[in-house]
Amino acid sequence: MIAAAMEEYPQLSVRALCEVVGVDRSWYYQKPTAEEVVQRDVELRDAIERIVLEFPGYGYKRVTKQLHRQKWEVNHKRVLRVMREESLLCQLERRFVVTTDSTHGHWIYPNLLEGLVLHGLDDAWVADITYIRLPQSFVYLSAILDAYSRKCIGWALSRFIDTRLTLAALQMAIESRQPPPGFIHHSDRGVQYASGGYIGVLESAGARISMSAKGNPYDNAKAESFFRTLKREEVRLNSYRTFEEARSNISHFIEDVYNQKRLHSSLGYLPPVEFEAAETEKLTLTLVGR
Repeated sequence: MIAAAMEEYPQLSVRALCEVVGVDRSWYYQKPTAEEVVQRDVELRDAIERIVLEFPGYGYKRVTKQLHRQKWEVNHKRVLRVMREESLLCQLERRFVVTTDSTHGHWIYPNLLEGLVLHGLDDAWVADITYIRLPQSFVYLSAILDAYSRKCIGWALSRFIDTRLTLAALQMAIESRQPPPGFIHHSDRGVQYASGGYIGVLESAGARISMSAKGNPYDNAKAESFFRTLKREEVRLNSYRTFEEARSNISHFIEDVYNQKRLHSSLGYLPPVEFEAAETEKLTLTLVGR
């Protein structure tokens, strides 16, 4: 906000700039906390990785311009430094594709989550795909979360980004949850989720199918938040040498750390497993009381 005003009115003092944007001058000099700085850096790195994956030929100057279009206030020197640290300066091979390919002829379903208030477990599931770098390639992680508890109820890791990947995660989720008919399954418009095989399994399970609006990944914010947590607290702390090593570490993080131990502010600082147990107990007491 202040940075944008400084670019537009370079002749103004800090006091005058603060008056222009309607903030107190002390706010301008207030330093962010260390936690805020770290979180912002993680978000920036994630944004840069997404741009490079979508536009493999982009150098740091084009990446910087794209970040500006996304309302990031960052200069090209910082972008260059991040891209060097993350080994993103080399052009990616053509066989590595973006995780969402919506240029297909399959049916697109309306967004059923928009404005919806969830009331319990298995009201809605959210599904998404992300990528993880190995020394010589990418591998792809498909995950499904219960949107109410944030628990990861199904996941699969593969060298290939196809329907078999998403189906493996879906089958794990269905087997572990045995959801009642009428639950919502929400995803992006990618061909992996729109394919006949995937839709057929959802219909057999009695799911109501929901998809994000075109070009709006924020419709699936809970799945995106899960992937950010996974990358920040597991992937970026390790250098996986092989597919098997990546799968073992990611399995441990999802099943033993994220689901069982990690505290979630949105769940009253409970891990998903404890939150679900508490919700089940409340439901049982309510039914007994009737």
